Amino acid sequence: MEVLQSLNDRNLVYQMTNEERLNELLNAGSLSFYIGFDATASSLHLGHLVPLMIASHLQKAGHKPHILIGGATALVGDPSGRSTERSLESRDTINNWAVELKVQMTRFLDFDDENTNGAVLLNNVDWLNKLNYINFLRDIGKHFSVNRMLTAESVKQRLETGLSFLEFNYMLLQSYDFLHLFRERNCILQVGGADQWGNIVAGIDLIRRKESAEVYGFTCPLVTTSTGEKMSKSQPGGAIWLDPNLTSPYQYYQFWINVDDRDAAYFMKLYTYLPVEEIAEFEKLTGADTRKTKEKLAFEATAIAHGLEEAEKAQNAAKALFAGNGNQKNVPSTDIPLSRLADGVSAIDLFTETGLCPSRGEVRRLGRQGGLYIQGERVSTPEDRITENMLEESSLLLRAGKKRYHRINFTG
Repeated sequence: MEVLQSLNDRNLVYQMTNEERLNELLNAGSLSFYIGFDATASSLHLGHLVPLMIASHLQKAGHKPHILIGGATALVGDPSGRSTERSLESRDTINNWAVELKVQMTRFLDFDDENTNGAVLLNNVDWLNKLNYINFLRDIGKHFSVNRMLTAESVKQRLETGLSFLEFNYMLLQSYDFLHLFRERNCILQVGGADQWGNIVAGIDLIRRKESAEVYGFTCPLVTTSTGEKMSKSQPGGAIWLDPNLTSPYQYYQFWINVDDRDAAYFMKLYTYLPVEEIAEFEKLTGADTRKTKEKLAFEATAIAHGLEEAEKAQNAAKALFAGNGNQKNVPSTDIPLSRLADGVSAIDLFTETGLCPSRGEVRRLGRQGGLYIQGERVSTPEDRITENMLEESSLLLRAGKKRYHRINFTG
């Protein structure tokens, strides 16, 4: 099957340049492409997953991924899709984050140097930090029209709330990244989110002006749920991270199994490797049978991000709790000193500290709606203190909503 057609069938393509020629190149043999991820946190999150899956699909089709960690551009901040300026982190922090991001990407990409299309991890701090500002303005800046930059969607959206000159430079730096990777790595394709279209087109134009060469770009859609919520770091309920220390494999599994029934098959196309023909069979399921679709989605997505063993553990724990047999073995857990009971700890403390609820206000709201449980008993007044006689084998099982569990082990 043609590569672009395959990506289109999975709803992974939003916009592209010169579709006919790009399709020919992708089907003719191996080409080098790049996708950038700014190091703005110690972990990737759901908002990064679609471009990461595209990189994986392209690599499986024989193409060579160059994964660019924006160690330098993260110091500037991308205004795309943001209503406020990004907070600036130190260079050391960003460099440490860049190292951690690669670990998470190895679940999705093959970084084997011996493979001709093995993925390469790069950090733009290696070349952007060496730039002389005056020379950069004369060599690169002269090719950018301020009038045209002001028409970019990422810039237009910020003009009303304020756009710093620092962020205004971002388009030039991302365009220079493309130019550098074309010159040094023969990258002729850049892939990014829909909000990156203006930056990608600017890079294509820069390479045409500087090298008289044609390169290409395509964007993937910004994913929203059937209720209109963005799959991003700021989604309701808190971010879903790929770092298992921030979002456990069980919590990751639970996120997918709790998606809206209307989204399950759509997310299968985006976030798993299941053939579209198999997904089409799941799309036919209705009513109670849609749980099978969500179970398959949750298992496949968790296996990709965390490995088969962790996916099986999460699945077994979820099935046991769903069946009500009380098996808590693989449920996320937290150890806290038993002495805290004497000091005074409430349900509202435990539900927020474990991350089951993002805020104390959310705990109170769930309590009013009858969605809080401790040891299977509904909690209507979460401000009440936890007592030792509530424990079973020195632990408590918390539940928020229908399916989110966490075990507290009291030690000492």
